[in-house]
Amino acid sequence: MGSPDPNGRQLDGLGGGISSLSKICVVGPPTRPGVDVEFTFVQVGVKNSDIDYSGNCGNLSSAVGPFAVDSGIFRPLKDSGDVSVRIFNNNTGKVIESTFPVCDGEAVAQGDFAIDGVAGTASKVKLEFMNPGGSKTGGMLPTGNVVDCIDGIRATCVDVGNPSVFVSAEELGIDGTILPDETQNMPGLLERLESIRQKATMMMGMADSPEEVPASIPKICFVSQRNSHMLLSGERLEADSVDVVVRAISVGQPHKALPITTSLSLAVAAKIPGSIVHQHARSGVENKEELVIGHPSGKLVVGAKLDDNGEVERATVYRTARRLMDGIAYWK
Repeated sequence: MGSPDPNGRQLDGLGGGISSLSKICVVGPPTRPGVDVEFTFVQVGVKNSDIDYSGNCGNLSSAVGPFAVDSGIFRPLKDSGDVSVRIFNNNTGKVIESTFPVCDGEAVAQGDFAIDGVAGTASKVKLEFMNPGGSKTGGMLPTGNVVDCIDGIRATCVDVGNPSVFVSAEELGIDGTILPDETQNMPGLLERLESIRQKATMMMGMADSPEEVPASIPKICFVSQRNSHMLLSGERLEADSVDVVVRAISVGQPHKALPITTSLSLAVAAKIPGSIVHQHARSGVENKEELVIGHPSGKLVVGAKLDDNGEVERATVYRTARRLMDGIAYWK
C-alpha cells in the first residue's frame, strides 16, 4: 500500500494517501454454513504501518459480492438477472446480503445509479446488514445510556455496523456545515474530537487505555440541524432535501462523504428519542423508513428497520462497485 509514508502520499504503493483509499479486503469461500462467501477487512495506516482489523468498511463491502462472482468464489444459480450473495464479515461477525445484477455469469458494471461524491453512474448494489447491532460491543447502546457527557460535551454512542460517536456541532462551538479542509485547519478541533473518541471507546468497553483505542473505530461525527450550504462540488445542498447534517472523522482525517457503517449507526440513532442525532434531525424522523443524511459531498439515504423490542433487524444502503483491474502487487 506504500505505508508507512511520512509525507502521507503512499506514492510507493497502491494507497491513495487518505484513510478511505488505504484499505484491503481478503475474500474467500465460506467456512461456516448459511453464507456464500466471507471476508476480512483491513484498514492500513498511511503515515504509519498500523494494520487494523477492528472494524468493517461498508463501501468495500459493496465490492465483495461482485468480486466473489467474477472470481468464481461464488457461482450464482442463474447467469443473468439480480442475484443475492450472503456475505460473512469476519471483523464484526455479521452477515451482509448483497444484491446486484449479473449478465452471462459476471457482475454488471454499467447502470444509471448515481452516488453523491462518486463520478459517473453504475449498476446498483443493494446492501442489507442483517442484525447489525452490537457489532463490536455486543449492544446497540454500548454505554447503556442514550446520552453521555464526555469532556463536557454530550455524546451518543451507537454500535450498528461499526461503533460510532455522535456529538453536537453547536456544543463544540462550530458550524456543522464546514467542509473537510475547514475542519482540518480549525485549531484544536481534531485533537478535541480525538480526546472525546478515545474516552468514548473506553466507556464502550472497547479499550482499557487511550493507547489501546483502535485507529479506525469508533468513528466520531458532529451533527447539526439541516441547513442550506455549499458542497465540495460547489453545488448547493438545500435544507429541505435532508433530515440531518453530519461531518465524520475517519482515522484522524475529515471524511469527504460519510462512512457507510457510520451511516447505519446514524440512521438508528435518529430513531432513538433523546439521542444527539434525534435532537438535531427533522421532526418525526423516527417514524420514517429511510433517513436522508447530508454530508460534504451531498446526500446519502439509509434505511433502518427495528423490531418490536427496539433491536435492529436490518439496515439498508445502496452503493456501486466494479472491477478496475487484475494484477500482481509487488512489495519490498
